[in-house]
Amino acid sequence: MSTQQPLRLGWIGLGSMGLAMATNIQKHLSQHNLPPLKYWNRTLSRGDSLKDIGGTPCSSITELVRNCDVIFISVSDDTALQTITSTILSSGPITAKTIIDTTTVHPTTTSTITAQFTSTGAHYIAAPVFGATPLAQAGRLLMAIAGPTSAITPILPFLENVIARAVIRVGEEPSQALLLKTTSNFITAGLMLLLSEAHVLASKTGLPSSVLESLIEENFGAYAHGVSKRLTSGSYFPPEGQAPSSGLELGIKDVGHGVSLARENGMKLGIGEMYLEAAEEARAYGEERGRRCDSSAVFGVVRKRAGLEFETEVVRERDADGGEKMK
Repeated sequence: MSTQQPLRLGWIGLGSMGLAMATNIQKHLSQHNLPPLKYWNRTLSRGDSLKDIGGTPCSSITELVRNCDVIFISVSDDTALQTITSTILSSGPITAKTIIDTTTVHPTTTSTITAQFTSTGAHYIAAPVFGATPLAQAGRLLMAIAGPTSAITPILPFLENVIARAVIRVGEEPSQALLLKTTSNFITAGLMLLLSEAHVLASKTGLPSSVLESLIEENFGAYAHGVSKRLTSGSYFPPEGQAPSSGLELGIKDVGHGVSLARENGMKLGIGEMYLEAAEEARAYGEERGRRCDSSAVFGVVRKRAGLEFETEVVRERDADGGEKMK
């Protein structure tokens, strides 16, 4: 790619996280009079809001790849990423192009894809992000990044304070960024389960949840408090027809990567396996009712196991209000 001309950026994948990140990049490009972001999604109309602020739709991945120097990928899982990778590789020469991948996948998937791209002369950067859709919309995600320093340096201005509040440099090997993300997902899942049990204990013993939540905020910090709020606000079980901020199916996938990685290395993630068991119960509960659950929906399962209803009073009142409004 030329260092004399502004970089031409492209974005593949406009799920809730991808669209939020791409939108922030396009706003940044517009503010600095840089070439607009080109984008592709399987359902191209998903990017209409991006087009409204100056983004340029591409009818195919091949068109995007041929007209961009830096290509972001944001898709749902390992299979989707492998499919996108094959399409990019068949789009023509990609020598010296930079691929920056924000997808959360198994570290071994990243190692395989790294080899595929580097064999063509392209630069591959793994850049998984930490945080749910609201943080993505606010440009306040945390990002881990790993890959060749020479490829990372030119793209940092499009990451720091645009997509992410901070970027953690992990090293030269892309799979290391996914190892970090997998470990983080395991910690978050464990925290969800731990705080679920704490809140259920409070409910069973008469301790006000607001008092417990104050302790969590003051003694364990903002992140733990944020997880706690997902439980007490009812976000763990969104209203019918409303998408969760972080889907349960993604939580199961992400923690599953950690559990399998641990097994491959001769150890057991006991808390991870406990989360997966509860998460599968929560998924079945949601599917029976035609509703998607948040990754924190293990809270409802912990409640049921303790003899309480899956839905808290907050959820029941919210759903009842929604039903009244629909009449």
